[in-house]
Amino acid sequence: MLETVSEPGVLHKLTGVIADHAGDIRSVSIVEDEPQRTRIYFELDLPGETDALVAELQQLPVVRSASTVQSLGRIYGKRIIIMGGGAQVGQVALGAISEADRHNIRGEHISIDTIPLVGEQTLAAAVRAVRRLTRVRALVLAGSLMGGEIEQAVREVRSDGLLVISLNMAGSVPDASDLVVTDPVQAGVMAVMAVADTAKFTIERLRRRVF
Repeated sequence: MLETVSEPGVLHKLTGVIADHAGDIRSVSIVEDEPQRTRIYFELDLPGETDALVAELQQLPVVRSASTVQSLGRIYGKRIIIMGGGAQVGQVALGAISEADRHNIRGEHISIDTIPLVGEQTLAAAVRAVRRLTRVRALVLAGSLMGGEIEQAVREVRSDGLLVISLNMAGSVPDASDLVVTDPVQAGVMAVMAVADTAKFTIERLRRRVF
């Protein structure tokens, strides 16, 4: 985690030092961007000592502070995104949070994100935007009617390897999803079970995809 001045070329200078230390950047995020300062978070694989890299970064004139922190993957772990109608999202979240708690106690790291949304274009854009989020393992679509452009968006993210679970709703989205679950609480539970390493459950082994 670095705090730097806000000016053009800062990322170029930072990544140059990281490259000199043979660091492989896995993720980078501008956490805060203000006129007087910028906070930048890097996740990287480093073959050498972390202290040497941090010390050299701190010597850059653009850097105000640099420190080593635990990765978001280690703290928050895998992410499940739930989107759709507010009431259905809340019920899916109830099942997902309860099941995630059970697995996290056993050493897993699974976090649940929710966003209530309405409208075909809004939901389609949100589904596609999931591909730009880090650590997302599954998307749950919770609503009463979804189809059209949303279906196309679902097929796109599935082609990238994202697991998509849909409630059993009207529209064409259930036909495009990996798994269709009628009960929203059960949908949340099954989403967590599908991504948890501590669960003996894989969607590929199911004989049917609608429950």
